[in-house]
Formats: sequence, C-alpha cells, structure tokens
Amino acid sequence: MYDTADMKRVKSAKIWEKTRRQNLWRHRSGIYYARLFNAGKQIWRSLKTPLFSVAEARLDARVIEHRKRKVKNTSVAQGKLTFSDALSVVNGKLKSDPELKPATRKYHAEIFAAIVRNWSGIATRPLNKITGTEMREWFELWKAKTSATRYNATLTAMRRIFKVGIDAGALFIDPTQGIGRSRVRQKKLELPSREQFSAMIEHIRTAGGRFSRDAADFVCGLAFTGLRTGEAKHLLWRDLDLEANRLHVRGDAETGTKNWETRLVPLIPAAIALFQRMRSERPREDKAMPVFLVNEAQKALDRAAKIVGSARIIHHDLRHLFATTCIEAGVDIPTVSRWLGHKDGGALAMKTYGHLRDEHSAAAAKKVSFAA
Repeated sequence: MYDTADMKRVKSAKIWEKTRRQNLWRHRSGIYYARLFNAGKQIWRSLKTPLFSVAEARLDARVIEHRKRKVKNTSVAQGKLTFSDALSVVNGKLKSDPELKPATRKYHAEIFAAIVRNWSGIATRPLNKITGTEMREWFELWKAKTSATRYNATLTAMRRIFKVGIDAGALFIDPTQGIGRSRVRQKKLELPSREQFSAMIEHIRTAGGRFSRDAADFVCGLAFTGLRTGEAKHLLWRDLDLEANRLHVRGDAETGTKNWETRLVPLIPAAIALFQRMRSERPREDKAMPVFLVNEAQKALDRAAKIVGSARIIHHDLRHLFATTCIEAGVDIPTVSRWLGHKDGGALAMKTYGHLRDEHSAAAAKKVSFAA
C-alpha cells in the first residue's frame, strides 16, 4: 500500500515547482518529490533531499519501484502478468539507466521489437503460460534467421523479461532455462596490404568529388589513430597536441566515448604528418572546430577497394588496420589495447590479434643465437 502522506494532490501552484526532469518536482519546503500515477491518480513520493542532483539520481529508482509495484498489484494479483507487462518494466529500467548510451538503448529496443514481431501473439500472453518447449522451438527457428550475436542478445533480453515475472511471483521457472548461447565465430580479417592501402588513399583523394580530399583525410585519420568513427567525428583541434605528438580522445560532448572514459593516445609518425598538413591548410580555424570535415567515407572506400583489387573494408576495419600495423611494428598488444580504448586489459585485442603476436614471436626467436 502507498503511504497516505505521499498521496496528497496539488492544492496550489505555489506549493510545487516543476523541474526540467519529467516527474521531478520541488516542494516549497525545498525537498524534491517524484510525481507518479496509479489508476489516473497522482502519487507524490518524497525523495528526501533538497539537492537536485541527488533527487535526480533517486528519481529513477523510485520510478522503477513504482512500475514494479503497479505491475505486481494489478497483473500479478489477477494472475495475468503478460509478456508486454514485463517488457514495460524492463524498458523502464533501461531508459532510466544512466550508464547506457542512446545507441545501446536503441539496440535493446530493436531486439525487443524483433521478438514481438517474430513471435506472433506473445505480447498478450501471460508469462506463466509460455512453456520451455515453446521457447526452445522458437529459438531453434530464430537461430536460422539471425546472426549468432543477435541470437545471444535475444536470449539475454528474454531472460531479463522472465526475471521480472519471477521477481514478481508470477512464475517460478524461467522457460529459457537450458537454452545455450550460440557460438560467435570470429570474423576473418581481410585487410589491404600497405601498398594497396596507399593506392586506395590516392584513388579517394584524386576522385574529383567535392569532398574527395576530406574523405581521404578521414580514412587516413582512422587508419593512423585507431579511433572509432564516433570518436573521430567529435575530434576537435583543441584535442590535438602537435607539440607533444598526442591526441585527447573525448568522444561526444554529452555521451563521451564508448566506454565513458577519455584517453590520451600518442601519435604515430603518419598521424603527425597528416594532422600537421591538415592544420597548415586551415591555420585560422578555431580550436573548437572539428578536425575532420566529413564523418563517413564508405562509398569512397568501396570504390577504391574495387579498383586496387582489395577485399571490401568498412570504417571499423581501419581500426583493425591500425592495430595490426602497430603490432607488426613491435608494439605489444596490451599497449595497443590501451591506445584503442579497451577496458579489458587487452583480452579482446589478444583474441583478435593474438596470431600476429605469435608470428612476431616466432620471427624474433629466429634471431636468437648462441653461436660464438
């Protein structure tokens, strides 16, 4: 039951002050409250703080708690907690999670939409009526339709949804129990040789298009720094220190880098030459302006790869090209991993580029001699 002290309606506009956050109001006492709704009635929940930042953080937890309670008090009480009800709770958690980036939330939404679209009628079905047999049969069909990565993401999403039902007491056994994850096969890297890459850049730069030179600079920038496309897009002149020969990777002004952390990356000679030349061509440009004048060049890459006879590559492959070139030059994998902005201590880089380390190690071993 809700505390009656929290259920008072607004009696005067002077009592409450609206904030920029939805459902967050400030009482004239200075304390912040969450304004929630149940069956059309307003419910006021004290967040017990006069500090906006603290109230904002507590609001998300209050909203999630309220949604859970509302579902439990209605659907569960009636024995009708549906897939859609549980999905709404999961969506609420994801939307209020400050650690998630917009792109991640969008990806989750796509997964949920795909489940509802590909399993006819599941949205309105009670969770406790969906059997393990049905679940296994559906996932067998789904495996044939989608990639291993997408399959695993779907399985994780399903488990989140049924956990809501278990936590609410609507069911006791997760029907996804016993369903294994799909093995993700590592993509074989087919990167251009150094000669092919140089030829590709020349073709892009001299293509004669309005943005041909800018596209070539962007491709070089990705290949010479290992930046993600989103990081390169938000690289500003002030992030470049051409005296110390390093760049500060900040990412988007609002959401930061993929891993929410900035990093300092030393510039290799090719990157130094690229940025020095670009700056000399735009010397008066404000330091708050972006370094790259375009933020994608896929069509140009496709044309150039076809002309030089190289396998098709995408923007992210240029990040792989940077990493492999560094490793082949003798840079150790943990260092390359830090430059790339990985947070796993080099585990992913070791998995992706470990074969290069082995080849380099074998070549180095041949140089060791005990001969007098």
